[in-house]
Amino acid sequence: MSNTSKTILVTGATAGIGRMTALHLAKQGHHVIASGRKAAELAKLKAEAADLRLDTIFLDVTSKVSIASAVEAIEQVTGGRGLDVLVNNAGFGVLGPTSEISDEEMRRQYETNVFGLMNVTRAFIPGMRARGKGRIINVSSVGGRITLPYFGVYNSTKYAVESLSDALRYELRPFGIDVVLIEPGVIRTNFEATAVKDIDKMFSSTPYAAAMAKYDQMSKMADKFASNPIVIAKAITRAVKARRPWARYVAPRSTSFALFFAALLPTRLWDWAMRKVGHLNAKTLAVSPKPLPAPTTKPSQESSLRVAAG
Repeated sequence: MSNTSKTILVTGATAGIGRMTALHLAKQGHHVIASGRKAAELAKLKAEAADLRLDTIFLDVTSKVSIASAVEAIEQVTGGRGLDVLVNNAGFGVLGPTSEISDEEMRRQYETNVFGLMNVTRAFIPGMRARGKGRIINVSSVGGRITLPYFGVYNSTKYAVESLSDALRYELRPFGIDVVLIEPGVIRTNFEATAVKDIDKMFSSTPYAAAMAKYDQMSKMADKFASNPIVIAKAITRAVKARRPWARYVAPRSTSFALFFAALLPTRLWDWAMRKVGHLNAKTLAVSPKPLPAPTTKPSQESSLRVAAG
């Protein structure tokens, strides 16, 4: 894929990484189609990019009807030419103790981060395959390669994205389609604020209440060291322009140290570090008391038989 202007769809472009990426790619001379579910935010983005080649369309990645409508709209906007690049950025997370996150919240994250990504990808593969070229860029996370406390459900969706992207990279390359992963570290967006909003209240009736309060404080402190979303926008731009893109782009590059240490340290030591980060200790958690010792008297023969039969 050459460095000439491309037609690029960016999902989840109403805020954060998606919005920054759409603007940055348009400033590089590409024709960007920015999509999302918030009409007012799309209108603001369109106004800000008034002098650029940027169009906006409504797209709910969890709705197959919405995806089909977006494909049709893009065919019209591009005169039937279709996309050169698809940037799957739409995603969100709800953080908390993995065992305490509801089934509904878990499914919501998978519907957007995994099934939504795959359904959008499936919708545009036929056009790319017919043209014999294309590029799919999936925004994953460093959390798709290492798991953090309270990120279990969200991280698991990104692990899924990593695996699916690897398989797609093998399977689509013979058709001239590249599949690339972008792995952001800690980025200054509204993701963290949304993900941990009222987190201490949400889990106040669980054994993790005190730990959640401490984690919320740590999260706010960590945000001071977060990188600007432009770092990810530039990584995506490199993936768009590269003649032969890398399979993975970690950004900022300093985040690679976390991956290095996760691979280097023994699991027992890494687990200790993660428990420290999450305040996961008996003092902070409402740990149940140890069970009473078993009775010393032997059960009668009748009761022994009853237990065995039960």
